[in-house]
Amino acid sequence: MADTVLYEVTEGLATITLNRPEAMNALSTEAKDALRDTLREAAGDPAVRAVLLTANGRAFCVGQDLKEHVATLRAGRPEGGRTMNTVQEHYNPIVTAIATMAKPVVAGVNGVAAGAGAGFAFAADYRVVADTASFNTSFAGVALSADSGASWTLPRLVGPARAADLLMFPRSVSAQQALEWGIAQQVVPADELPAAALAVARRLAEGPTVAYAAIKESLAYGTGHSLIETLVKEDELQERAGTSEDHRIAVEAFLKKEKPKYVGR
Repeated sequence: MADTVLYEVTEGLATITLNRPEAMNALSTEAKDALRDTLREAAGDPAVRAVLLTANGRAFCVGQDLKEHVATLRAGRPEGGRTMNTVQEHYNPIVTAIATMAKPVVAGVNGVAAGAGAGFAFAADYRVVADTASFNTSFAGVALSADSGASWTLPRLVGPARAADLLMFPRSVSAQQALEWGIAQQVVPADELPAAALAVARRLAEGPTVAYAAIKESLAYGTGHSLIETLVKEDELQERAGTSEDHRIAVEAFLKKEKPKYVGR
């Protein structure tokens, strides 16, 4: 993978690190290619049971590399082509991989997460946030609509009215405010962020992977379907989890009053 994104798998945990600290992890084409491909690799690797998405430097990700984007705009729309093709080629598959992979994704938000960077964090299943970090949708600030899944994820985190407010009037949302609004699940001192995010991700990597995947799928399904449809989906997913090896391990461990040691199957 390109140096703009670092990738490491250790004991079931894939750590994906945005690595353009000099540019506040702005998303160049190279970085977007690498992040998309790395997430797909993690999603498809049966040895990976959880993913930690984090970043080097003082920012998590400030979104699109605007210097590169300006060059694209100045070049004009190619014949028969699209000016904003990065949404289709990069942001959509990146967010799809984060939100739909059959394993939990933790975002370790070490600093500002803006634009698509915020969208990637919103798409994760769990956000551990440094107390010095912040979120900013940014899109309307440069006369753009929402992308990177923010129009789907943000209303589910903060409600439709607050999502509209944050998207139409972009501004910095502090870590503490993010915690109070449900964007962050955990806020920790900045110097503790790497260890805290790793601890959450490691715990998930050691947990019942099939059950986590089912929970993730049921939450996404339930927000857009009726109660009756959701009950049918819960039955389907519970059958999948109930026939997993980890479920049998958990029940046996419970009867023996032992802590289960899950295998991810």
